[in-house]
Amino acid sequence: MRMIPESGFWGMILGATAGVQAVLALLLLMSLWSWGIIVHKLITYRRAARQSSAGYAAFSEAKDLVSGLRAIGDEEDSPLARIGSAGVGSFRKLEQADMSPAHKRKLVSDTLRRALRRAVSSELKQLSRSLSFLATCANAAPFIGLFGTVWGIMHAFHSIGLSQSAALATVAPGISEALVTTAIGLVVAIPATIAYNYLLAMLGEVETELVNFAGAFLNRVEREVTWGHGARKDG
Repeated sequence: MRMIPESGFWGMILGATAGVQAVLALLLLMSLWSWGIIVHKLITYRRAARQSSAGYAAFSEAKDLVSGLRAIGDEEDSPLARIGSAGVGSFRKLEQADMSPAHKRKLVSDTLRRALRRAVSSELKQLSRSLSFLATCANAAPFIGLFGTVWGIMHAFHSIGLSQSAALATVAPGISEALVTTAIGLVVAIPATIAYNYLLAMLGEVETELVNFAGAFLNRVEREVTWGHGARKDG
């Protein structure tokens, strides 16, 4: 059996078998990628929550639909601005359709509701992108680490058989380097699990704001818009 350099944890890793090192390298990549997603999503969700909350409040307090759309349109990268734009676009298509005003009035609610639902779904799909990788890390990392441990222990026992010695000094280094992969797997999985659940809760709060805005938008259109004097979003 190879002797592990006497330099602590890093020496243990450098002295590990190629299979164990490959598992550790994979876990390291998973950890770096998951932390990148965590930081990015925290920033994105906090910004989306702030924009959605402030935008919904401004829209609700506006005196009319046009003023409300103008208020949320100040931030072009806001989810509410894109949802409002989708709603206005759908309304204008219906307004320009070759049909009677009475028929348009019957269709406006369903048409807008579908357009707003699609816009909300599109925003949520964009926001939730890459979250599945965190779930994958949370579920797979411990098993990947366990695989590295099993591989390392197999190698350790094989080396014991070749050396024909079961002394603790011979067995312990191989087993310890094998167990480190399980520990690293847990180090990858635990933060990913916590972050995934926390980010899902944040996304749920954003979703609530988006759905509330879509409902408020539809209600205002039904109350305020008359054919021939439709909503106009300035800018």
